[in-house]
Amino acid sequence: MVVQQGRSASVKDVAAAAGVSLGTVSNVLNRPARVSTATRTRVLDAMAELGFVRNESARQLRSGTSRTLAYVMLDAGNPFFTDVAQGIESAAADVDLSLLLCNSGNGPARERAHLVLLQQQRVQGILITPVDPDSEVLREVRRHGTPLVIVDRIGDDQSFCSVAVDDFLGGRLAVEHLLDRGHTRVAFIGGPTTLGQVRERLEGARAAWAASGLPEEDLVVVPTSALVVNEGREAGQRLAGLPQRRRPTAAFCANDLLALGLLQHAIGSGVRVPEELAIVGYDDIEFAGAAGVPLSSVRQPRQELGSTAARLVLDEASNPDHEHQQVLFTPELVARASTL
Repeated sequence: MVVQQGRSASVKDVAAAAGVSLGTVSNVLNRPARVSTATRTRVLDAMAELGFVRNESARQLRSGTSRTLAYVMLDAGNPFFTDVAQGIESAAADVDLSLLLCNSGNGPARERAHLVLLQQQRVQGILITPVDPDSEVLREVRRHGTPLVIVDRIGDDQSFCSVAVDDFLGGRLAVEHLLDRGHTRVAFIGGPTTLGQVRERLEGARAAWAASGLPEEDLVVVPTSALVVNEGREAGQRLAGLPQRRRPTAAFCANDLLALGLLQHAIGSGVRVPEELAIVGYDDIEFAGAAGVPLSSVRQPRQELGSTAARLVLDEASNPDHEHQQVLFTPELVARASTL
């Protein structure tokens, strides 16, 4: 059988070529166990000969849902979120689902637009690192019936599943490590504090500092407008501009990208790391350990965050007895040459 040029082969074409009914072709596509091996082989051979490609969009339209999960990440430029996405994708692949990635760029309007579009596409579930975990837009998604799990955030609304890391503990671990190394003037570099993770990491750092008994002003807070490499370099310039007696001998950065920028500035300025400036980052992305001076960092189980979140959203989508969970992972301080 020859299909007219410019037209895709249809299910009817496959049925005619294989000499079977439309129902048999449908069973081969959707319930192959119901079809004998010989018939199934004949149908598959016809599909191959005709170049038949299943119209997944039409199938999804009929079923009312897609074979897709979606992850709305906060910043696609940050390797932390792409590592989380790998964990989600792995869990999705285990149940034969695909993953759609969206980037809000830390913008509420862009985030809302993504969520509206994903609901229109009838994704099975949405995972999101939101700009604001208590945003009304998330509750709108829930009211419309799309399962949603919050990733790397803890909101006040316990009617969502969430997966996060104890950032307060992580901040405390970072500063305790620097105190143990004998540092008595430390900088905290990070911002904006509208980000919950930054606030909690700073609070943990302050708690460790208060417990040390050192003067409060000797924990120097250096705010940044974003968690990116360039802001880390600029923070290094600001530290270098301080009088020697007030200049910190160590820095805890709110993420590894800031720490890498600070490290670049230090090396470029002839500052010895860690002898003159010890540096701790946060997230323990792959580039942290591969830096010119390997960075000490607070490790988050990035891929496990993603895979756990995916399992929760899939359970919410399929289990009528689903119960919302707030999963909190414990961070780990990984000490390397930037502080040792």
